Amino acid sequence: MLPSTGRQLVGVDFTSAPTRRKPIRLAFGQRQGAVLKLERQEGIESLDAFAEWLRTPGPWLGGFDLPFGLPRELIETLGWPTDWAPLMAHYAALSRAEIRDTFAAFCAARPVGGKFAHRACDGPAGSSPSMKWVNPPVAYMLHAGVPRLIAAGVDLPGLHAGDASRVALEAYPGLLARELLGTRSYKSDDRAKQTPERLIARKDLVEGLEQGRTRLGLRLKLSHAQRDELVDDASGDKLDAVLCLMQAAWADQRADFGQPAGMDPLEGWILCA
Repeated sequence: MLPSTGRQLVGVDFTSAPTRRKPIRLAFGQRQGAVLKLERQEGIESLDAFAEWLRTPGPWLGGFDLPFGLPRELIETLGWPTDWAPLMAHYAALSRAEIRDTFAAFCAARPVGGKFAHRACDGPAGSSPSMKWVNPPVAYMLHAGVPRLIAAGVDLPGLHAGDASRVALEAYPGLLARELLGTRSYKSDDRAKQTPERLIARKDLVEGLEQGRTRLGLRLKLSHAQRDELVDDASGDKLDAVLCLMQAAWADQRADFGQPAGMDPLEGWILCA
């Protein structure tokens, strides 16, 4: 286990349409050896404010819950640029309606059971394909988030060089949550689905993180108030930010931030997958 790098660590639970009611959630922490201490949480209520926050001076390393790439199969089929930066410039220039119509047409031409194209990391991470435009609309999250990361000059290792003191990596909270809970659900934005069973699942998830019962080899250190705050948030957004923070802390202690040597530089990779 490497000693602390001294970097500020951040977990970002992203939404492509932040509001006061459902902001982008940030969890900040510091790692000392195998212990990750949660320092504070913040909410960002607009994409403009998010873009401004990305320019916060480093050194920091963040795990961001949004896709950083699209499936190579999709890109080649559509005839889009096959280098990452030109591809992202092309994608950013499209409207959400154009993205939806293009991806829907792609899916319509494919057989049942294989409608979506997948990235290499989707299988090991258990993540939704990054071209999905509903439930969850991760294609719009990429569209809203990645161009702002590029514009802010953030470093995206393996994809796009930037300010090496501000590092952004793709995280996925569902990967860690499933490791501890299996198929149990722990969150919902629908009040009618914010059940006692989901509350118990959040308690179990927080306890598992505190005891270090994941593949990451890290223990989460919380105050009583922080523990209550994470458990009481029925949307799960604050907890998802902390799960992304845990993945950032894992990457903080690894060569190449734990990215595999054979990572496709067009698709990117999800931390810990």
